[in-house]
Amino acid sequence: MARTRRVTEPTPDQLTVNPPQTHSVGLPAVANAMTYALEGMGPARALKVLSHLNQKDGLDCMSCAWPDPGHTGRAEFCENGARAVTWEANPLTVPTTFWAEHSVTDLLGRSEYWLGQQGRLVAPVHKPAGSDHYVPVSWAEAFALVADRLRGLDSPDQAAFYTSGRTANETAFVYQLFVRAFGTNNLPDCSNMCHESTGVAMGETLGIGKSTIAYDDFAQADLVIVMGQNPGTNHPRMLTALEGAKRQGAAIVAVNPLPEAGLRRYKNPQTVRGTVGRGTELADQFLQIRSGGDMALLQWVSKRVLEAEQRRPGTVLDHEFLAQHTAGLDELRAHLAALDEQEVLAATGLTVAEMDELADRYLAAERVIITWAMGITQHRKGVDTIKEIVNLLLLRGNIGKPGAGASPIRGHSNVQGDRTMGIWERMPDRFLDALAAEFSFSPPRAHGLDSVQSIQAMQRGEIKVWFALGGNLVAAISDTAAAEAAMRGTDLTVQVSTKLNRSHAVTGAEALILPTLGRTDVDLQASGPQFVSVENTVCAVHATHGPLAPPSDALLSEISIVTRLARAVLGDDGPIDWAGFESDYDTIRSSISRVVPGFEDFNERIRVKGGFVLPNGPRDSRTFPTATGKAMLTVNELVPVECPPGRLILQTIRSHDQFNTTMYSLNDRYRGIRHGRDVVFVNPDDLRDLGLADGDRVDVFSEWRDEPDRELRDLRVVSYPTSRGCAAAYFPEANALVPLDSTAIGSNTPVSKAVIVRLERRG
Repeated sequence: MARTRRVTEPTPDQLTVNPPQTHSVGLPAVANAMTYALEGMGPARALKVLSHLNQKDGLDCMSCAWPDPGHTGRAEFCENGARAVTWEANPLTVPTTFWAEHSVTDLLGRSEYWLGQQGRLVAPVHKPAGSDHYVPVSWAEAFALVADRLRGLDSPDQAAFYTSGRTANETAFVYQLFVRAFGTNNLPDCSNMCHESTGVAMGETLGIGKSTIAYDDFAQADLVIVMGQNPGTNHPRMLTALEGAKRQGAAIVAVNPLPEAGLRRYKNPQTVRGTVGRGTELADQFLQIRSGGDMALLQWVSKRVLEAEQRRPGTVLDHEFLAQHTAGLDELRAHLAALDEQEVLAATGLTVAEMDELADRYLAAERVIITWAMGITQHRKGVDTIKEIVNLLLLRGNIGKPGAGASPIRGHSNVQGDRTMGIWERMPDRFLDALAAEFSFSPPRAHGLDSVQSIQAMQRGEIKVWFALGGNLVAAISDTAAAEAAMRGTDLTVQVSTKLNRSHAVTGAEALILPTLGRTDVDLQASGPQFVSVENTVCAVHATHGPLAPPSDALLSEISIVTRLARAVLGDDGPIDWAGFESDYDTIRSSISRVVPGFEDFNERIRVKGGFVLPNGPRDSRTFPTATGKAMLTVNELVPVECPPGRLILQTIRSHDQFNTTMYSLNDRYRGIRHGRDVVFVNPDDLRDLGLADGDRVDVFSEWRDEPDRELRDLRVVSYPTSRGCAAAYFPEANALVPLDSTAIGSNTPVSKAVIVRLERRG
């Protein structure tokens, strides 16, 4: 009998709903984090891991890409960070007997929570074609099988190679090198589904798709506008930076369809105020916007700025900055002059007074940061919305000066670094040229497939092999039923993973699971202990290494898996020294230093305590590597989200005890949900209009063009203070409602924040 971990999943009648909380963190967060860590790891293991977490010479937390402050405290981690490392570092392992007891069909019927609780994977397993069970195989057999299937393809483009943002810089570099040496640019990654809109918009307007601020800028800002994000849950350490800004006199404005506890009142557990006092009130203004209305709000504020300049010529706009560093002002001015204010009111659901208050705050501030996440990027007009953020910042010179700038907040700890290292299906020729010069081969130049395009190619039978370096694509991507059907149409799926997830149960005809070391594990290679590096959300690069002995001596690092696979597929007689890369990661960094701009002398600089910061033209010198050499003010057509009568605009959200598709528990403390996730949050006035009540059980149907409805069955209605006309349900379950073809213009990011749905009471 397999030593299966007992996981009790609650029944629908056990779900409880309480009022949402009005503050975040505080002593309950500390208690929950430490209880979880002690129960999951034990006292000694917990102390060893948590004392290394986010320290300048220690372990980088995998739960977000938030930067470390200049002076880290002894407990420089948040509740979810403690949960993330505990989830990985729990000593429980999946035994060999597990695979005989649990068929793939059985795994398919398990929840994501149950799968993740079974323990660390420690040995490769193979599901043969026609079989419903994985069976253990050796590493040599696994590599030989993948190599045989890849070499048997008619074209390298019949394979796609996915990457999760937890992958470190060195791993990402050798991975993309192998994929391009194999002959394809099919490198979809998790960025395609989250911040691709940011990269496109900022790349076109500022010349770089990354944050233009440093961590210390928050303390120097006069105004911080937080749009479309929930930092209390998704990157809690950001609250400390916001508290610091507030204490230095900054105003904070929150723009979001849902009131989030983390933007109302923050109880910092490392201060007296946060432990025995009320904490810090963060948001001076909360704009409860209708989902998809952010672009209209930004255009309103920019128009008010231009009108103020007309009334007081020469005193409002930063004319010197605009003349020297930007283009497009006249076109923007003419476009906004014709802005239909009634259309803006309808799109935002806000009042004139609310929007004008924000405009007045912006006009009164000399230094402004606008920060955003997926509540902005995952819309049909997500790219244009971010261009409007850039417009507003540029008008008053809020780029490239202390306390001001554009601040997209990344999720995975190295999702930004992976892109820097070449994980992108559309890397520019200058990167490919440098790769060719370093390794003496000709990388493919045709653009590859992103995540959505990969699923669509599977549907057409064009992708035969799917290789995933981390992640859980079938759960994370939109249109769950379509994605799973497409994945089952492949010949082989390969997952490099630390723990079980849904993607292990949704397979091609054949499937492999290759277990790997985690971020918390010691990585010992031929030349000795190794470390890797990551790039955080403000372009700072630093080292990370695990403090714990791996749960099995048979585990391989991600770099070992990639380099050994490369040797099996490409052989050892080519120009790339894969074996050297595996034995000593310094050799990888040496190549990176010659290929990737900003990483010169990488091996020396990464060993400096705290690492180094990559150059950023807009931030450092107000230089903009765009097509014109200037920052671009742009004209963007406002297209509000249309919602027919009797329908709602639904957005997907994460619970508090969750990181991406990983569930640490089935609770969402800040929103008052316990023991379940099958809920839909709806404004009480909308419930009344729809003839529904709190506690009703409903089926949710999404409507998209003339396609059949997508459905999510048997959810409990929760009366919740969302914005009128809007609803919310948990990711990834609600991905079933998001059409695969519903994507952002320009970025192809799934539109997960504006799904038109109807609710039908169950009989």
